[in-house]
Amino acid sequence: MATQPAEKRLSHKKIERNVTLLGALALFTVAIGGIVEIAPLFWIDNTIEKVEGMRPYTPLELAGRNIYMREGCYTCHSQMIRPFRDEVERYGHYSLAAESMYDHPFQWGSKRTGPDLARVGGRYSDEWHKAHLVDPRSVVPESIMPPYAFLAERDLEAGNMANDLTALYRVGVPYTKADIERANDDIRAQADPEAGAGDLQQRYPKAQVRDFDGDPARVTEMDALIAYLQMLGTLVDVERAAPQERAGETEAGR
Repeated sequence: MATQPAEKRLSHKKIERNVTLLGALALFTVAIGGIVEIAPLFWIDNTIEKVEGMRPYTPLELAGRNIYMREGCYTCHSQMIRPFRDEVERYGHYSLAAESMYDHPFQWGSKRTGPDLARVGGRYSDEWHKAHLVDPRSVVPESIMPPYAFLAERDLEAGNMANDLTALYRVGVPYTKADIERANDDIRAQADPEAGAGDLQQRYPKAQVRDFDGDPARVTEMDALIAYLQMLGTLVDVERAAPQERAGETEAGR
């Protein structure tokens, strides 16, 4: 069995017995690995390649998302389907990084008291969602979710949504000047079919325009939350976008 030369064994012993030298060499080695991983990020604009179909939230969807976070829904539901067979078969195609690129903060995580909601949009009717929020056990007998019937009684008081859109614009969400100026009007336009959507669906492709809570005379918090839920997972053709995103990530890592 081959043995190391005596000189090499002595050098290793010197390093192993000298705490200061060992620490310095370990730090140097880790620093090299860190530089290799971090340095390329300074030469690329974005680590996430945008995929076709992704757009910012409409003001109504954003107001619904704010309610979703206010009520703590994210503590029981994740929005990240991992690329494992059991998750894909239960929830749908695994989540793409680009699908969360406009989320501040994102709704990832793996804590699931309830099911993942990344692809819940369009899976159930508006009436189902309202019934589920008013009395969860009326549609899911084993549910332990608390009721949120009060959302249907509260008029949506989102404040000046132009401020929300402006804040998101400042951190990179591509809202236009027109989007910001019309933010408050867009809420009514999306939830009230009689109001006229104007160019809402041109500025926000695939925006769903209708009364969501069954009460067209009012725009309620229920309208906003259901509009948000019905949008989740509906913007991107994931079967087509997944290979593109993987290719983009490969290019970004070079």
